[in-house]
Amino acid sequence: MKAYEIASGKGIDALKLCDRSQPQPGAGQVLVQVRANSLNYRDLLVVEGAYGSAQYPLIPLSDGAGDVVAVGEGVTRVKVGDRVAAIFFQDWISGILTREKMKSDLGGGIDGMLAEYVVLNQEGLVILPDHLSYADGATLPCAAVTAWHSLVTKGNISADDTVLLLGTGGVSIFALQFAKIYGARVIITSGSDEKLAQATKLGADETINYKTTPDWEKKVYELTGRTGVDHVVEVGGAGTLPKSLQAIRIGGRVSLIGVLSGRGNTIDPMPILFKSLTVQGIYVGSREMFEAMNQVISQHQLQPIIDRVFPFTEAPAAYHYLKSGAHFGKVVISH
Repeated sequence: MKAYEIASGKGIDALKLCDRSQPQPGAGQVLVQVRANSLNYRDLLVVEGAYGSAQYPLIPLSDGAGDVVAVGEGVTRVKVGDRVAAIFFQDWISGILTREKMKSDLGGGIDGMLAEYVVLNQEGLVILPDHLSYADGATLPCAAVTAWHSLVTKGNISADDTVLLLGTGGVSIFALQFAKIYGARVIITSGSDEKLAQATKLGADETINYKTTPDWEKKVYELTGRTGVDHVVEVGGAGTLPKSLQAIRIGGRVSLIGVLSGRGNTIDPMPILFKSLTVQGIYVGSREMFEAMNQVISQHQLQPIIDRVFPFTEAPAAYHYLKSGAHFGKVVISH
């Protein structure tokens, strides 16, 4: 079979298509023919050697969907012919995240999904919602579960809430879609008026161009009657977190899920103290969260937003496109 391999974390050029023996499922395991993958910012960190758990050589990507084509002895959760997606942490079924569970991250601590076939434990799979294509399903494991964990599992979002979303990448757009399902008000930022127009079509209530409005946290404050938002899905990291702490209301919740604007240690903790904030780190989520999310996705016939689809043979081009930041929503690789 064909699979992509990263020999070392030296950039996208280190991603090579190679031949590997097709794996066979053992007891409790499942052989999946992968039909589609999607990319996350985390995958850029892996290929560039900036992701701590990555072990090279490595088959990259956490996100993949496909068909069950063979099962090992004792498999009962899925059957041949089922359409499935892999869960990000193969060992995080439910409960809290532990150090041991963290070692099971696909495309980081263990080989991932950018291959024609993969063998996974039956516990590490979920059934795709019937209305979704393989490409749609491949967008869910990282970005969608992260957004769900932030706003629903931990955030208990309701129609009375106002949510601030930063940018229009995969997590932010899924967060927009989930927030609107629950009837919440959404304020979203971007450096592109075109992307903000797209977000408005998806239901965003207010938009802010952070290039033309660099003090966007003040604009958020004004838009909320000088109260602040209830939730921030914070994807920027050190470069945007201080502004997010200003934009949140007293007693609000900041879900810290990304470092798009870089890392640093110059964050002033006083706003967290004075405003009695909850700042939570969100590292994707469990299978239990994924399955709860899929029920709502099916109920509301939610359609993931895919910006562009690349063929399997052009996977490096998909990485370059993601790195450019031109995308709105998800970037997918189709087999």
